[in-house]
Amino acid sequence: MLHSSLADIISSCGLFSVSFGNALMWIIGGTLIYLAIARKFEPLLLLPIGFGIILANLPFADLMKPGEGLLWRFYHYGIQWEVIPPLIFLGLGALTDFGPLLSRPSLIFLGAGAQVGVYITFFFAKLMGFSLAEAAAIGIIGGADGPTTIYVTSKLAPHLLGSCAVSAYSYMALVPVIQPPVIKLLTTKEERKIVMKKSRKVSRIERILFPLLATLVVVLLFPPSAPLMAMFMLGNLFRESGVVERLSSAAQNELMNIVTIFLGISVGATMNAETFLRPQVLMIFFLGLFAFASSTATGVLVAKIMNLFLKEKINPMIGAAGVSAVPMSARVVHQLGQEENRQNYLLMHAMGPNIAGVIGTIVAAAIFIGVLK
Repeated sequence: MLHSSLADIISSCGLFSVSFGNALMWIIGGTLIYLAIARKFEPLLLLPIGFGIILANLPFADLMKPGEGLLWRFYHYGIQWEVIPPLIFLGLGALTDFGPLLSRPSLIFLGAGAQVGVYITFFFAKLMGFSLAEAAAIGIIGGADGPTTIYVTSKLAPHLLGSCAVSAYSYMALVPVIQPPVIKLLTTKEERKIVMKKSRKVSRIERILFPLLATLVVVLLFPPSAPLMAMFMLGNLFRESGVVERLSSAAQNELMNIVTIFLGISVGATMNAETFLRPQVLMIFFLGLFAFASSTATGVLVAKIMNLFLKEKINPMIGAAGVSAVPMSARVVHQLGQEENRQNYLLMHAMGPNIAGVIGTIVAAAIFIGVLK
């Protein structure tokens, strides 16, 4: 009897059921936690993702057991039910100043131009053997927008959610490393020295009308964009209206922090050894890097094309900020401009295409979902 009870205890103990795959995933999760804490690489997301990976690979814990597991409920009700990504966009909208874009509306073309890299990667991924839905989930990584990547992947290729999300956030943290070589390769020293004039002041009525009109136009043209676009613009309306400071503050702080926790740990929980330790995952990370680089390149090239028709030239480096890594890519452009010309203050100019890139990525996501879902 005692022998039987002891055997039952041993058989139910996860310690004796740890596989090589589980241990390797713990190392991967620990590495993300290290990068978040020691290197400060996207800590708000990589830290909970890393911990979620460790939890998902604990034998017999059943945290991702369908219908019962705690993390499964976070994932099912938060991501599969499409709740968390739109709430993230509500907070992002409340944090976003559309002034730089409204002061020079032509910069929206740079945000659109940077999305060309998304479609290039999509076709490249398809040629490498991924399905159309999987290729779309991989291509959207090039938009440099974590919540949009998660939203598209959860709809089109949920089995790739962990690898696509980690790829997106990892490369977003590496924007200062990835973008400068691409920018310098495609621009001359003289182009990088171009000083742009101060933008005009945007009126309050413009700021209030923009989220309303943008929602109507984008959602009518691309209906699948509604969940993300509506929440993004509602958050911005909270900000610009000036009459709901409490709601704006809550969206920017308490709500944003809470949903970020659930988003990170839910994404990490999808990365068990069986689904993550495959050659396909390495291909996704390679394509994610290609997506970031190609989106940066196409943004710069569109800026150079625009300069052929503009009397008042723009610094083509700001095209690289057309990826929606806000505000990291805008800061990278500003720093490069300062290196070439100390009088060159490009931060606010780069924020225009940076913000346009967020909208452009939402549109790209809507196109993929509308065609492939």
